[in-house]
Amino acid sequence: MPRDVREIEVDEQEETLERVAAIDVAKASAKVCTRVAHPSVTHRRVTKVWDVGSTTNAIMSLADELAEAEIERVVIESTSDYWRPFFYLLEARGLLVWLVNARDAKQVPGRPKTDKLDAVWLAKLNERGMLRPSFVPPKEIRELRDYTRLRVDLTQERGRYAQRLEKLLEDALIKLSSVATDILGKSGRQMIEALIQGERDPVVLAEMAKGKLRIKRSALVEALTGRFDDHHGELARILLDQIDALSEKIETLTLRVSELIEQIPEAQALVEERSGPAGALLHPDRAPLPVVERLDEVTGIGLLSAQAIIAEIGLNMGQFPSAGRLVSWAKLSPRTIQSGPKTRSGGTGQGNPYLRRALSEAAASAARTNTFLGQRYRRLVKRRGKLRALVAIARSILVIVWHLLADRTARFIDLGPDFYDRRINNDRRARDLVRQLQALGHQVTLSPAA
Repeated sequence: MPRDVREIEVDEQEETLERVAAIDVAKASAKVCTRVAHPSVTHRRVTKVWDVGSTTNAIMSLADELAEAEIERVVIESTSDYWRPFFYLLEARGLLVWLVNARDAKQVPGRPKTDKLDAVWLAKLNERGMLRPSFVPPKEIRELRDYTRLRVDLTQERGRYAQRLEKLLEDALIKLSSVATDILGKSGRQMIEALIQGERDPVVLAEMAKGKLRIKRSALVEALTGRFDDHHGELARILLDQIDALSEKIETLTLRVSELIEQIPEAQALVEERSGPAGALLHPDRAPLPVVERLDEVTGIGLLSAQAIIAEIGLNMGQFPSAGRLVSWAKLSPRTIQSGPKTRSGGTGQGNPYLRRALSEAAASAARTNTFLGQRYRRLVKRRGKLRALVAIARSILVIVWHLLADRTARFIDLGPDFYDRRINNDRRARDLVRQLQALGHQVTLSPAA
């Protein structure tokens, strides 16, 4: 039986470093291990292990010591947030630092589990080039990420207070949420404020409805008939004040995020070459735009989503050589599991929750549009279901984002909702339909339309 021998490309390059270090971090201390070549014995390493504190001064002293020892690379296991001070200070000292996933650096089964052995094992893996670095964005992106993530957290907290307010209204037998889509909209907010001020007449409250909600005044009268008393009003006042305070903080964060992005040179519009005595742009209909505005052109992506995506993946796509690498890192593509003759797809995994949230919101928004992505969702949802179709659209959006960030001159162009119809082979489609009718027992004769 002939053998099927193939030459494959392997991303990781085999390497053996002479001077390496590994750090197994904890909350208050860390275990450091260095392995360097023996000065006199060939193919032998000198291994040293010691404890170091997690304070700034202790880490800076460690950085000086590793630099003096001419350590080529330091690896740190990503344990909670305890790795951050070590990574930031060692990187600032000029050392090459890798953050590695704890899953990739697990201790060999059957060995005792101690911090010292973990550090030694991590150093051996580092020495032989058997680890993959995790993505750690540059300082300006890390700062931007802190603001966008706090904005997400505060938005979620505001949503929880809104739910508490709705629960309070239900306790007072006020069914406002059954009629109004948003109880904190202009109409709903005015009604709740009136309830707090002491207004109890449901007819008067229903007359405060505005816009499309006015046609539901009779339903509002029934919904606003309840037992809202003074203690409900006091609690509602506290909840509304909390919601307003959070909204103000969220707006402040959004303005600050915009300022930080404007301070990043790579986020600004690329100056296009000019031609002619008048200095006209070569492509006046496609004038260069800042990165946020270019991302905002993508179907489903808004200002907040664009800012969140930039904060999570950065602007330098050199970290992700291809769009497939970025999609894989974001856990938006299923794993391939092959064993023997069987091949199946596994789950996508967890990935970055903040990036996934932004892409999921963009995908849900794009699915409701009459665009290429909207049509793609409607084609997929018929055979794959809503959740998988949304993940597929989120993946498509991330691929588009990669191309826009990889090429600062690129602009998004929607392919149109009729993209798939324009690519249909009419003759093949006609043959398929004829075969289906023949299978149902019909004789079909085709003639061209007049």
